[in-house]
Amino acid sequence: MANDKLSQRSTYSVAQLNQYYEHISLPGSHRNATAKDGLPFLTVLTKYQLTGIPFENLELHYSPHHSISLDPQHLFHKMIGRGTNRGGYCMENNCLFGTVLRSLGFAVCSVGARVNEAVQPVAATPGWSGPKYDGWNHMLNLVTIDGQKYLVDVGFGASGSPICPLPLIDGSVSANIGMQRNRLLRQCILQHTDRSQQLWCFDHSNDGGLIWIPTYSFTEVEFLPEDFAIMNYWTSTHPTSWFTHITVVVKTLLEDGEVIGHVILLQTDVKRRIRGRTEVLDTFSSEEERVHALSKWFGITLSEEERSGIRGMTTELL
Repeated sequence: MANDKLSQRSTYSVAQLNQYYEHISLPGSHRNATAKDGLPFLTVLTKYQLTGIPFENLELHYSPHHSISLDPQHLFHKMIGRGTNRGGYCMENNCLFGTVLRSLGFAVCSVGARVNEAVQPVAATPGWSGPKYDGWNHMLNLVTIDGQKYLVDVGFGASGSPICPLPLIDGSVSANIGMQRNRLLRQCILQHTDRSQQLWCFDHSNDGGLIWIPTYSFTEVEFLPEDFAIMNYWTSTHPTSWFTHITVVVKTLLEDGEVIGHVILLQTDVKRRIRGRTEVLDTFSSEEERVHALSKWFGITLSEEERSGIRGMTTELL
């Protein structure tokens, strides 16, 4: 019995699931579905989770505590219960979605991933030495349906992030937004000294598969909540983690049931990227203007206490 207790994970109630469905605007025809409805339901749910809950790190900048909690009930209150259109970064969004899937009866296993520098801000800095993988700093979910495992990631932002479940098949290529493609390879990464070691490597391409960008590598070994607590602490506090000195919000766009692009706030501007074409929507130079942009483009409302939390932070706009 003790082992059974230790392996238990949180779930959401039927009332919470209905509130979640309403929040992400899940079509009514899917609201009575369960894990028995398999991959089609998982695909729809993934799409509406992505478009209904943004990727963002505002809690690290606009809060009195500047910290991230991975407690599933806290995440539900933050993203769904409060009604302020908030989201979270990878471990928050994937923890929430993993809890939703588990509550519906899906076989879910949360695992760790190493994000490649090629898709991080460091890649744009002078003297960057080239693509290599960080330590364990990303969370995603593996869902097993009829014996087949699928990568499900609703917490990566806009850099080629998968918009649907991807089967763990070595060499498989999947369509994404517009010309984007995703690829999964089972291979050894360059930093391994033991060349017999293998990880799943997720790559993305923006040009239909001509040039592949290494995005992250991940394991099938289950990570415990205790593992993610350590990862979350580093990611949210260490000065070399870009989340601590850059503000970001990514809203995924849905049109006629199809994911078509993103609206992205990064520091001092808002851009819209639709099927590979980018336009600047807004620029700002003060906190008042950025808070207004959060409301205008993302529907995110911050309390006075949250707004004052950024005072004295390196990300504050003066």
